[in-house]
Amino acid sequence: MRGNGTYRIALLIPLCGAAGLWAPSCISSAQVAVEELNRANGIDGRKVQLIMIDAAMEASISIEETVNDLIETNSIDAIVGMHISAIRQRLSKIVRQRIPYIYTPLYEGGERTDGLFAIGETPQEQLGPSMQHIQNEYRPRSWALIGNDYVWPRTSHSYAKGKLQEMSVGLAYEKYLPFGLKSMSMFVEEISRSGAEAVLISLVGQDAVAFNRAFGKANLHDRMVRLSCAIEENGLLGCGAQNSKRLFAASSYFGSLPTDANLAFKEKYFNVHGDQAPVLNALGQSTYEGVHFLAGLMQGHATVWREHSVSPALPVIHRSGRKLSSLNTSERAPIYLARADNLKFEVIKEL
Repeated sequence: MRGNGTYRIALLIPLCGAAGLWAPSCISSAQVAVEELNRANGIDGRKVQLIMIDAAMEASISIEETVNDLIETNSIDAIVGMHISAIRQRLSKIVRQRIPYIYTPLYEGGERTDGLFAIGETPQEQLGPSMQHIQNEYRPRSWALIGNDYVWPRTSHSYAKGKLQEMSVGLAYEKYLPFGLKSMSMFVEEISRSGAEAVLISLVGQDAVAFNRAFGKANLHDRMVRLSCAIEENGLLGCGAQNSKRLFAASSYFGSLPTDANLAFKEKYFNVHGDQAPVLNALGQSTYEGVHFLAGLMQGHATVWREHSVSPALPVIHRSGRKLSSLNTSERAPIYLARADNLKFEVIKEL
């Protein structure tokens, strides 16, 4: 038996690099799910244990070799991954349905690998409605698109360009950057000169922080609005209040959501970790939900999960901070638009 009586989940999260600022919230949220499961039946009647693995692009270890070795030696029973899509694409070729792989964050959509369950929101759900709202509200004549150079920003921006055409709005600027650039002032200046009146930011973690600091320093918020699907509460703290004016985020989860599902999740989270716990945010909540999704998958579909990816054909009943668990599990969590208000996101609209 794998794990000698424990059910071992490899929690794949970035522990360093541009996305490393997400790690404390992701670890803390997953720990709450483990505590809940272990107070009950665990998974498969076994106590659940997390094994942290650095899934940052900048990590010094080979993620493929590490994960393959762990599977080969029966050291892990499942993967819950909260990392960028480029890592998921590499690992999907390695895991090959040997163990369940739950991928938790927002992503570009289209994942159909059997045995790999992508549970986060996609551009059609998140980006389309939020761009439409910004366009209706602020009437920008053209947009700038800036993101890191990998599949999620490029696919999201391809979708965004289709949306701009549909709305008869111009594209003033488009750029893809490597991870970890120290200075963003050159790109902020280019966007300033482009004439854009709205900016879609698809930069990851610390790169988004660096960009927004440079944007704020240049006072571009006076004439442009910003939208992101990936800036969350940790990133907002990093940006600082003075650099977050007219910054909007679209997500299925914010720490400030006044829903019953979130109130229940928050109570559990702070009971486990205390008042000084890492801030609640969408990416952290996703690991909580991912661990519970795995438990629901194993409880309801232990013999057939290898032949499926997420679809209505395989309803998985599980806990979530985004929505109350119900029998209607194919119903997607709603998407919200929030505006940065000092160092918090104020939810202004359900999209």
